[in-house]
Amino acid sequence: MRIVVTGRDGQVACSLVERAQVRGHEIIPVGRPELELAGKPASIMAAIERERPNVIVSAAAFTKVDLAESEPDLAFAINERGAGAVARAAHELGVPLIHLSTDYVFDGTKTAAYTEEDATSPTSIYGASKLAGEQAALAEHDNTVVLRTAWVYSPFGSNFVRTMLKLAAQRAEVTVVSDQKGNPTNALDIADAIFRIADNLCMGATRDQVGVFHMTAAGEASWAEFADRIFQASSEAGGPAATVKHIATTDYPTAARRPANSTLECGKLARVHGIRLPEWRSSLTAVVDRLVRPAA
Repeated sequence: MRIVVTGRDGQVACSLVERAQVRGHEIIPVGRPELELAGKPASIMAAIERERPNVIVSAAAFTKVDLAESEPDLAFAINERGAGAVARAAHELGVPLIHLSTDYVFDGTKTAAYTEEDATSPTSIYGASKLAGEQAALAEHDNTVVLRTAWVYSPFGSNFVRTMLKLAAQRAEVTVVSDQKGNPTNALDIADAIFRIADNLCMGATRDQVGVFHMTAAGEASWAEFADRIFQASSEAGGPAATVKHIATTDYPTAARRPANSTLECGKLARVHGIRLPEWRSSLTAVVDRLVRPAA
């Protein structure tokens, strides 16, 4: 199976490339300068069409949450119009589309985990642009799966796990917000799930197999608890560790407002596609070991 993924350096794109070696699929990452999501739709179509994909994974996005507050036009150009153009390409080529989205489409005020049926209400430009991208993708192509995920980390790129390990090598204590909770999710697990969904779609998607799905690791944590576990796993692997000082969101102001509750309920994905991601602690330990042990 030839799978085109938008973006070359993102965590999911890198994870798909690595996992494809086991799965036997061919991953073709397409990014700048050939693919410019803020560019003309015709150029986006041309960049994708020349690769002759069986499936398209729309993973590239404007992900700088705070910067989006001061650059809303660029955020919407990439996350809404770019996503719509990728979906239009999938429609014209007659292939399934898997589009990645985010927990930031919710405002975080619900006390329980969010389901796909809950009303969206983003509180940031980033969240609003990603919600608009979901809507654009679904409007352009009826053979689309939207996957909302959250708190993504991996051995690749820039993410919370790598940042914490870097800080632990420099200082004895780090301050981390403790009143925001979510589902820390390994991009390598996301990649494995994408392959299974792609297989299902290529066998002939039924009506219930497309649409919006939540896909995160099992279990939840606050950012501070996430950091605590990172340092525990790192210490056990002989790597750096620090003490975590738990603070409130009000003690760490940011340009964009983060949801206090980012937890997503993933039962629909299990029922329809037969997929449940692993518990977050076990997946985290594997990533930390991989990052720490070579250095140790």
